[in-house]
Amino acid sequence: MSNLDWGNLGFGYRQTNQRYVSNFKNGAWDAGTMTTDDTVTISECAGVLQYCQACFEGLKAYRTEDGRIVTFRPDLNAARMADSAKRLEMPVFPEDRFIEAVKQVVAANKDFVPPYGSGATLYLRPYMFGSSPVIGVKPAEEYQFRMFCTPVGPYFKGGAKPITIRVCDYDRAAPHGTGHIKAGLNYAMSLHAIVEAHNEGFDENMYLDAATRTKVEETGGANFLFVTKDNKVVTPKSDSILPSITRRSLMYVAKEYCGLEVEEREVFFDEVENFVECGLCGTAAVISPVGKINDHGREIVMQNGSTEMGPITKKLYDTLTGIQMGRIEAPEGWIMEIK
Repeated sequence: MSNLDWGNLGFGYRQTNQRYVSNFKNGAWDAGTMTTDDTVTISECAGVLQYCQACFEGLKAYRTEDGRIVTFRPDLNAARMADSAKRLEMPVFPEDRFIEAVKQVVAANKDFVPPYGSGATLYLRPYMFGSSPVIGVKPAEEYQFRMFCTPVGPYFKGGAKPITIRVCDYDRAAPHGTGHIKAGLNYAMSLHAIVEAHNEGFDENMYLDAATRTKVEETGGANFLFVTKDNKVVTPKSDSILPSITRRSLMYVAKEYCGLEVEEREVFFDEVENFVECGLCGTAAVISPVGKINDHGREIVMQNGSTEMGPITKKLYDTLTGIQMGRIEAPEGWIMEIK
């Protein structure tokens, strides 16, 4: 195991030993290879540089309590990346090869998988981009799929403290647009809004639907999860929301492990003040508790989660992280061990 200060790792990039690369040319993907070279060389006119033809994924590898190295539901990342590629007119990287690349990358960098109990994890970043020259507005003809990994510290050092978010005046995704896929361009569009939010003292943005601005969608990089006064877990439903793997897993855990009623439906903003807990779901933090929502100066306070993670949110967080770390038995197919 690498001699890193695991307890003090930040959530940032750190170069590891090897990464996976495969190229698409003449209508087919090559065999793929592992490499120690962490640089990318492409044409100055590459499709990704001219027209943002790129998509990505994010997942983690962990050491479990009994010392195994595992990943969490990588099949869903493979399927979601396939959906992203189709929407962006990119060739789909075969899902079985995606899984094999995960295994190869983690195995080649197992010294960077943090020890159990450190709070740190090995973050994997698969991504694909148009690599051949494109000057007219059209899809590239050649592509590169890559996957690297980097050890990252806990998203919340010292525990998850409730954050304060604002209702955003910008639109995250258009109706019938690309909000449901993990396209790099979606995140580029969110950068101005998040910098502005930070400058105003907020941690994140709450985006409303672009068509009517009456319904809750998501933040720049996470799905919402709400809890009602009678402990029902509610999450917004929309065709322009990215289908978070963490959120889907939490909803299953809420129903099957915690015995809670769950509901995925349209959530109107004017009902948010009636919820007692709120969280943001994503790979990096699992759940970020939201304590306050600022609506242009009017503050909505989550009464069961304004000063610490609410009881239902904490139960869901503890259960899902327990499954990921091997403390709680996982549903069939959720955990993939890396030998």
